[in-house]
Amino acid sequence: MGKVAISLKVTPEGPDVDLDKLEKDIGKKFPVEDAKREEIGFGLTVLKLLIVRDEGEGGTDDIENDVAELDGVTSVEVENVSLI
Repeated sequence: MGKVAISLKVTPEGPDVDLDKLEKDIGKKFPVEDAKREEIGFGLTVLKLLIVRDEGEGGTDDIENDVAELDGVTSVEVENVSLI
């Protein structure tokens, strides 16, 4: 069984959300292999995360739902899923 790389874009509720804390909270739930920040305008910065998990663990619904439930998150978007 292989591994799956999942690229997520996590948008915070506003520019005052602590992205370091948010990244750590996500890392406690899922194995974050890489994290980047991208400014999208008006002082708002999104987190771009790469999560790698076993292919047999299912799709991305659980990741999307768990991350969306965290304080300070307004949206979660799966940008790419690929087998590695």
